[in-house]
Amino acid sequence: MSNIDPLLNSRIGIATSYGKPYYRFSTYLKALKLSFDSILPEEIQDYSGHLILTTHKESPKICDTPLLHEDIFEHPPTVIRGIMMQKLNLDFEENDLILGIDPGERTGLSVFYYGKEIESSFHSSVEELVAHIIRVLGGLRAKRKIVKIGNGNMGIAKQIVTLLNLRFCSSFELEFVDERKTSMKIKNFNQRGKRDMLSAKYISQRDGYRHSILPLSMTG
Repeated sequence: MSNIDPLLNSRIGIATSYGKPYYRFSTYLKALKLSFDSILPEEIQDYSGHLILTTHKESPKICDTPLLHEDIFEHPPTVIRGIMMQKLNLDFEENDLILGIDPGERTGLSVFYYGKEIESSFHSSVEELVAHIIRVLGGLRAKRKIVKIGNGNMGIAKQIVTLLNLRFCSSFELEFVDERKTSMKIKNFNQRGKRDMLSAKYISQRDGYRHSILPLSMTG
């Protein structure tokens, strides 16, 4: 599984003459650590890059280059990165969305999409974590959506699963993963949050006992 970000090798253009959309597009791309070209809307058809961000008002009706519009701002940066990967239609071997979770006082989260890690973070609030997970699960298309949770703190793990089952209105696969071998790999990482994020990454790459979770609206 390669850790190379496929978006780093893609040319992305921002094409708008409006100040506010340009600022938001550029801010998001900088947050994602992606470089970009600034072009005029009338240059869209001749742009030789791989993806263009523009407004609906300035978007051509027909364009060979994939386009994204200002409605992507409804999503968190992780989902935007995933949507950009979808639009680029890169030749990925996998079509899964996998979330690895290391539950604890600081809960680590690792998100893999098409076999690439698109988020590594940690969260101190279970409520905030679950809300974020729901936005990621709901915002990205995938053949399979798998949530893998370490078994090191089953109290918090079950709390996360219960909230997901109550609030996420679609099905997903759930795995509880044995954390014992993951903790050995990261024993030398003591920085705040780094251990949790690395553990979540290892959890996302391990197999556990799988359950299919159906939303309560389907199960009653």
